[in-house]
Amino acid sequence: MRTDTPQAIRLADYRPPAFLIDEVHLTFDLKPNTTRVRAKLQVRRNGDHAEPLKFNGERLKAISVAIDGRVLADDERTIDGEFLTIPDTPDAFTLETEVEIDPEANKALDGLYMSAGRFCTQCEAEGFRKITFWPDRPDVLSRFTVRIEADKAFHRLLANGNLMQSGPLPNGRHFAVWNDPFPKPCYLFALVAGELDVLEDKLVTMTGRPVDLRIYVDPGMAPRAAYAMDALKRSMKWDEDTFGLEYDLDLFMIVAVRDFNFGAMENKGLNIFNSSLLLADPATATDMDFERIESVVAHEYFHNWTGDRVTCRDWFQLCLKEGLTVFRDQSFSADQRGHAVQRIKDVKALRARQFAEDQGPLAHPVRPSSYMKIDNFYTATIYEKGAEVIRMLKTLIGPEAFRRGMDLYFERWDGHATTVEEFIRCFADVSGQDLTAFFAWYEQAGTPQVTLKSTYDAERRELELEIVQETAPTPGQPTKGVLPIPVTIGLLDGDGRTQAFERDGQAADETVVVLEGPRTKVTLTGVDERPVVSALRGFSAPVKLTSNAEARDRYILLAGDPDLFNRWEAGQELARALILARATGMADEVGEERYAEAVGRALGDQAADPAFKALLLILPSEPDLALAMAPADPAAIHEAREALRKRLALHLADELKRLHLGLQEMGEFSPDAAGAGRRALRNAALDLMAANPRSEVGELAFSHYEAAANMTDAIGGLAALALIGGQRYESALSDFYERWKDEPLVIDKWFAVQARDPDEGALGRVLGLTAHPAFEAKNPNRLRALVSTFASFNPVRFHDPSGAGYRFLADQILATDGFNPMTAARLVEPLGGWRRYKPELGKLMKAELERILASPGLSKNVFELVSRSLGED
Repeated sequence: MRTDTPQAIRLADYRPPAFLIDEVHLTFDLKPNTTRVRAKLQVRRNGDHAEPLKFNGERLKAISVAIDGRVLADDERTIDGEFLTIPDTPDAFTLETEVEIDPEANKALDGLYMSAGRFCTQCEAEGFRKITFWPDRPDVLSRFTVRIEADKAFHRLLANGNLMQSGPLPNGRHFAVWNDPFPKPCYLFALVAGELDVLEDKLVTMTGRPVDLRIYVDPGMAPRAAYAMDALKRSMKWDEDTFGLEYDLDLFMIVAVRDFNFGAMENKGLNIFNSSLLLADPATATDMDFERIESVVAHEYFHNWTGDRVTCRDWFQLCLKEGLTVFRDQSFSADQRGHAVQRIKDVKALRARQFAEDQGPLAHPVRPSSYMKIDNFYTATIYEKGAEVIRMLKTLIGPEAFRRGMDLYFERWDGHATTVEEFIRCFADVSGQDLTAFFAWYEQAGTPQVTLKSTYDAERRELELEIVQETAPTPGQPTKGVLPIPVTIGLLDGDGRTQAFERDGQAADETVVVLEGPRTKVTLTGVDERPVVSALRGFSAPVKLTSNAEARDRYILLAGDPDLFNRWEAGQELARALILARATGMADEVGEERYAEAVGRALGDQAADPAFKALLLILPSEPDLALAMAPADPAAIHEAREALRKRLALHLADELKRLHLGLQEMGEFSPDAAGAGRRALRNAALDLMAANPRSEVGELAFSHYEAAANMTDAIGGLAALALIGGQRYESALSDFYERWKDEPLVIDKWFAVQARDPDEGALGRVLGLTAHPAFEAKNPNRLRALVSTFASFNPVRFHDPSGAGYRFLADQILATDGFNPMTAARLVEPLGGWRRYKPELGKLMKAELERILASPGLSKNVFELVSRSLGED
């Protein structure tokens, strides 16, 4: 039994910092095992705070502590494993400390650590305290000057801001001095030192100011950073055009590192990226990689204003920078790649991760009220649902008022740390609207269930819409309030054509109904015939919608809704109902055949974007289906979904073959939306063909793999072969490994394909791969590629009735927790939904969580998520 249960930190207990630091001078004497860090801080007491100085400091070997040049004796300060405490200080003084740290031994990858022989930092959320003594909280903003000294073998010496000086030192060493003129919290500090190649470019801002752009990568990899550089320039221009925001330094740098817990980090002027989200060329990266690079480069750049120039007062406000910046990067991607296709992809991601989060023990508000380790709250709720809340805000007040609100936000809070309340106040002030009720979206967890009932009166030519909302209890919030929910609605006639109507005397073909109470009724007039209601267009709110619509209406929407999101959604709803019916023993074979015919007609639409058609071919995922089945039976879901895939594959065999042949890569590869859409449709066709039991499909998949001229098609062929199995699959796996064994990012894909393999021997294969010479458990990318992919994206094998999949994951969590608690905690989620599954499965999942919780030496990160998953305080 644990006797050292971590204590929660609560928003209600927030107090301003007792001390502020205006200026800091840091000197790093870099050595892999004995780095010395000297800090000179200009400290002042904040207002009338009378408490002693108490700065964070973990894993630091203290050398000296001095105030105003006088070294403090041991009885004048206390240093324990977490804090430096000085009981008696002046109101304003210079604090000088020197500490020693061991970057080489830092396998947790936070603070200062080594990656591939280079020094690197990751300070968000609480890594800076592992570098030097500091009040490690985001509301202490300081101007940093940093001097780096190292052997010349560490060729590049990089930090935030502008380079002020550099040169040689005795004994084969050199130095660089960097200054960042903008005050920032310590979580935005960055340092990189090592041998790196650089790709350079320039950009002229909207006011005519030149900016140097540099992307630093592994030696020989600079050409693979070209797409990231292009994405960076496009995102900088987009932010100027869309929000009037200009870059503010003379230099913008990005560094790619192999060992990184996150995807990327927005450190001011020196972004640090996981190399998987920066390096790409057609031979080694898929179209999905190109899309993610474009999105993440934009996201981290956009943080320059929404996160860096204006930051969070405390970590409870994390959505203030992350949700807002996700909204911005999604908007950028929509402009780059097509609004409908991007919206579908964003909603698919939201449902896959955030809806599952809301339905389980880890549900929490967009702005949480407490945490033990803030690392655990970099969640889909903070990011993706946080973005949806911003999107609803824009819908409610209109795009012009939204832009004015953003302008006012930067005007008021530039250079400061602030809160969600102050952010919303800006939009209330410019719009004149009372947004008090809207703030509940930040404070209430759970996904609202919205029910729509439509009643048509032919004689009066009126349509009455009754809309009801309800949100189920979540941990810590048994009672829910109502939320303002914008529901965008349009009408179609029986032939799928847009049907006009009037609302409150105003003619329209689309309207936004705002549900402001538990129930509302709206009457639309001038409706000439019984309409097909197209509701929640564009997914106007992050809710689950049900209606009294008939299956016939969904087929009309699938065939002709001008809102492409709802056209796709209609297909998903039809497929979901058919799969769940079969999974519960009520197969509708007539309905399945009708659905296959409808998909065939949609594929024949010559005006439709290939990327959109590709999305139509993909059935709801097994994890998505599990959320709609209570209790969930993964084996039954898998069998039922495969049955519908097989029916589609047989019914559409000729059309799929035609698509596959007609969309072969012609000419030079382009990662743009048009090229990616064609490849997406071709590979989606092949994936569906793999459900066809005819032997020639295996031959076709193998030929597809062998003929692939880019990584997108190579992985498409390999993934299709994994669904078919057999010797061709094994041969392709062996060939792929031999071809790419010296490319770590590509071998991550090789591990991931096998982790998704639905064959009955999948767990044995995965266990074997943990002993493969290429498996590196201490590398987060490799661990996620194998372990996370198996647990999250191979449900039929993860949920094996024996519980072996659960034991495997629990073992990996415990092993990883010993050196990287942050990454270990991110592996817990697949076990956390144990209550949603069949009792015999849930019992086994719960037992593994209990085994983890009983393990000695468990980190705060893992303890928090496991205890919450079990429902323990």
